[in-house]
Amino acid sequence: MDKRHASSDQYCHSAPGAGWTALLSGSNGVRALALAGGVVLHAINVYIATTILPSVIKDIGGIDYYAWNTTLFVAASILGSALSARLLTSAGPRGAYVIAALVFASGAFICALAPSMPVMLTGRLVQGLGGGFLFALSYAMIRLVFDEALWPRAMALVSGMWGVATLVGPAVGGIFAELGVWRAAFWSLIPVAVLFALLAVGMLPKRSADKAERSPLALAQLVFLTSAVLAVSFASVSSVLSWNIAGLAAAAILTALLIGTENRARHRLLPAGAFRITTALGVLYATMSLLAVAVTSGEIFVPLFLQVLHHQSPLVAGYLAALMAAGWTLGSIASSGASGTGIRHAILAGPILGAVGMVALAVLMPTESAGGWLSLTPICIGLVAIGLGVGLAWPHLLTQVFQVASVGEQDLAAASITTVQLFATALGAALAGMIANVAGLTDPGGIPGTASAASWLFAVFALAPIVGVFTALRVVRRHSKNGESRQASRNT
Repeated sequence: MDKRHASSDQYCHSAPGAGWTALLSGSNGVRALALAGGVVLHAINVYIATTILPSVIKDIGGIDYYAWNTTLFVAASILGSALSARLLTSAGPRGAYVIAALVFASGAFICALAPSMPVMLTGRLVQGLGGGFLFALSYAMIRLVFDEALWPRAMALVSGMWGVATLVGPAVGGIFAELGVWRAAFWSLIPVAVLFALLAVGMLPKRSADKAERSPLALAQLVFLTSAVLAVSFASVSSVLSWNIAGLAAAAILTALLIGTENRARHRLLPAGAFRITTALGVLYATMSLLAVAVTSGEIFVPLFLQVLHHQSPLVAGYLAALMAAGWTLGSIASSGASGTGIRHAILAGPILGAVGMVALAVLMPTESAGGWLSLTPICIGLVAIGLGVGLAWPHLLTQVFQVASVGEQDLAAASITTVQLFATALGAALAGMIANVAGLTDPGGIPGTASAASWLFAVFALAPIVGVFTALRVVRRHSKNGESRQASRNT
């Protein structure tokens, strides 16, 4: 066995094949269910929150802070993700999942009681911390409990749990919103979290065979990373351009400090080479970030745009917004068994489909309609295209992160997947809030302001997948060269 897996060879379960049967049968199946459950809980909450948020704003106010509900949630998730390895080491797989689920439940409790937007945002922070734990632990455990041949399918399964969330989340949020009892949506999450904690006790091992020592926390890098996101968030509340520019400048300075500190640090937040686009890891992270930003920018505001501009109910708007995640799920499952040229095509298809979908939404979403299917169908196709593109590329980008990371940085690489994704998501949410507010969401507001916000939002964020085409090309070229090298080695 490769040295990268030597510390966990007691804990890996090899399978005669690398298909779905090997992953979902026997002890592998039990562990796969446990890991997938953490993502389900986190993901359902995301779609419940996005679906009910327009109703929350109507009840307790705070439209200026609309995007903050996502930004603060994801910023806290970054911290949870970064702390997940330490939690796993100190509490073991079982204890770590129980703690994560209970922290998440506490956040839902605060949100359910929130009388104002500041209290709501506090609850979202706590929820984000628990969600970050759950999200990162699900990915980190894949390397520990499965043979490498099963990693792509295990990642596809975990990512595919967002598909479950697209069915359950909008339904829960939409029904409660239409009944005028949005708080009940948060109450409903608490027993689910408690049940998941009990499930983890019965299904996950108490201790890991991996005896890795606790590593010091990269505190300075975490402070700079979250501060950069918050700088954009604070500036996004204002519709004054000078304040927006100041926030972006502050974020740029904090990001530069993050990179400088990370390059000099003994204990890093990300594996070596993460911030250099010339490295294999750097170009992988860049492609992942650009794809994640494209999805986030749309998902946050789509329910609001559909309700205001296309006169949809909260339930229908929630389900239509979830089409991105449905596309992501379908793409992940469809491409998980790809190999060779198929992998390269899947990676390149991601940003291409994302760019086409974003451009389509920039044209279609701002035009007010009566909400008939003739006008909604092209919008739905655009939403699916964005998610499908990400899903096709995602399992292979993540697998390559594991494969190219240095021998001593496998645990760091596992945690970095969620750190990078969540940072891109949080920054995308903050920027989306800034663009929407500047474009007129709050002033003049109403249908004209919302239409302007939709037009600018999708047009600006279409640049992310367009740039992603070029980074994906570099990933594909590297993958092709590595494949040729391995083939040459086998021939000799």
